[in-house]
Amino acid sequence: MAVAETTDAHVHLMPPRLMAAIRKSLAREAGWTFDHPVERDAMEAALRSAGVDRYLALPYAHEAGMAADLNEWVLAESADSDMAVPFATVHGDDEVESVVRAAFEAGARGLKFQCPVQECGPADPRLAPAFELAAEYDRPVLFHAGTAPMFEESEHVGADQFAEFVASFPDVRACAAHMGTYETPAFLDMAREHDQVFLDTTMALSSRTADVLGFDPETIADETLTDLSDSIMYGSDFPNLPYPYDDERRGLLARDLSESTYCDLFHRTAGRFLDG
Repeated sequence: MAVAETTDAHVHLMPPRLMAAIRKSLAREAGWTFDHPVERDAMEAALRSAGVDRYLALPYAHEAGMAADLNEWVLAESADSDMAVPFATVHGDDEVESVVRAAFEAGARGLKFQCPVQECGPADPRLAPAFELAAEYDRPVLFHAGTAPMFEESEHVGADQFAEFVASFPDVRACAAHMGTYETPAFLDMAREHDQVFLDTTMALSSRTADVLGFDPETIADETLTDLSDSIMYGSDFPNLPYPYDDERRGLLARDLSESTYCDLFHRTAGRFLDG
C-alpha cells in the first residue's frame, strides 16, 4: 500500500561524534551494527528516498551539563531543514527548568527522554519542572519508557512509572516509544484509557522485530492498531537502525489495515501528538 504522507516520529539527530559513541555502546550491549548515515543532509536524503516527508528530531543527554548545547545544536540543524521537527532534552542533574524553558523559547516542539540511558524517567521528581513546562507550553514528551531491548533491570523504566506520569500530568501528551515493549499490553491499556497517551511503532512492528528485539509483533493484532490508530504513530529509530529502512515498514504495510488507519499511523497521529 502507498502512503500519501509519512512522518517518522522517532529519528535521532545528534552531532556525529555523539552518535558514534551511542552506536559503539549499542554495538557492545546489543550486538547491532549500523550502515545508515549520521550527518543531517545524508540522513534526510535517505529519508526522502524512502518517502518520508518530515521527522521528529530527537536528542538525549546521557550525562549532566550537555543538554543545553545539544538542544542548541539540534535547533540550529533543524532551522536549516524543511523536514526536521526539533525536540529537546534535559538531564535530571541539570538546571532543569532553565534548560527546558530556553529550549522551548527557542522553538523546541517537545521533549525526548531515553530513560534508562539518562537514568531519569517519567516518575523522577527531578524532571517535574520539565513536565510542568511541557504543560505550560503545550509541548509533548516522548519517553523510552519500556524495558526493551536490554533494560529490564533498570529502575528508570516500566509501565508503572509511565502510569505515574500520566496521573500526575494529565494535560501533557506523552508517547511511550517502541510500543512500550516489553510491557506492551499495559501501555496499550493506558492508550485506551487516556487521550494523552501515545505509542510509537519503532522497531516493534517491523519484519525484523523478532530477531532484533526479541518481541513478536503478531501479538499486536490488526484490530488493536485500527482501534488505537489515533494514538499510535510510525517511528523508525533511524539512523540507529540495525537493518535496512524499508524493513521497518514492511511488516506494518503487510497488515490488513484500512487506508484511514494507515493515514493515522503514518501521518495524522503524529500531528495530533505535536499539536493536540
